[in-house]
Amino acid sequence: MPSGSASSRLSSSLVRGLAILSAFSPQRSVLGISELAAILSMRTATVHRYVRTLEHLGYLSQDPATRRYRLSTRVVDLGFASLNSMSLRDIASPTLRELSAKFGQTANLAVLDDLQIIYADRVVAPMALNLQLQVGSRLPAYCTSMGKALLAFLPPDDLANRVARIEFIGRGPNAIHSRRALLQALREVRDRGFAINDEELDFGLRSVAAPIRANSGDVAAAVNLAVHASRFTLPQLVTSYAPAVVAAAAEISEKLGYRHPGASYGDTQVATRRRTRA
Repeated sequence: MPSGSASSRLSSSLVRGLAILSAFSPQRSVLGISELAAILSMRTATVHRYVRTLEHLGYLSQDPATRRYRLSTRVVDLGFASLNSMSLRDIASPTLRELSAKFGQTANLAVLDDLQIIYADRVVAPMALNLQLQVGSRLPAYCTSMGKALLAFLPPDDLANRVARIEFIGRGPNAIHSRRALLQALREVRDRGFAINDEELDFGLRSVAAPIRANSGDVAAAVNLAVHASRFTLPQLVTSYAPAVVAAAAEISEKLGYRHPGASYGDTQVATRRRTRA
């Protein structure tokens, strides 16, 4: 916080409002009024007033069941706007284009927005399925490979909250139809380090995705390769493309400053990267 004459020219209301938004993080994605007050050392009544204002403006949303708050899509849209300048999109773009060129398939980059993914970048192959997707398009997370790669690594409480609110609507022929099936699929994602989509989103579409981690270690985005189901069986997709997608995710994670202290994620991806570049 600035001091002296500089701080006297600041808007205290704006500072407090931004402090409330900044209190939310991947580890603290859902917070109540009393929790926010404790984190920010502010009076409960004051926090309540600012939270109600932020909710009215569309920056926070309240869970009717728990009465707690989370960042809303408007905050995500602000963050998404920054992808057009620097940050994630520019950092990931060279790797995404290299991945697409190497295999001649469409490569995608996405971030998570509550129960949806937002496409942050796309490199579309000439023979790609016409799904009418573009940068900024949104899809349900549960039936996409990138969505599952993003959901799988959420904190348990946050994941449980989101999965409980999913409305399972059949899209592709193999779409997931239950919370139990989704949670099992997400456990498999965590175990193997990548996610697959086997015609869950649409007929004829298969894809494989891997999570991208920020320097904090939190999963910030996901990258995938999408293929025609008629050209690749699921085992072929996993064998041929999964190692390269995992390696691409690791490369982008390193550019974001991520350094894994253990072996389960970092060493696996380093080994995979060496195999794909050999």
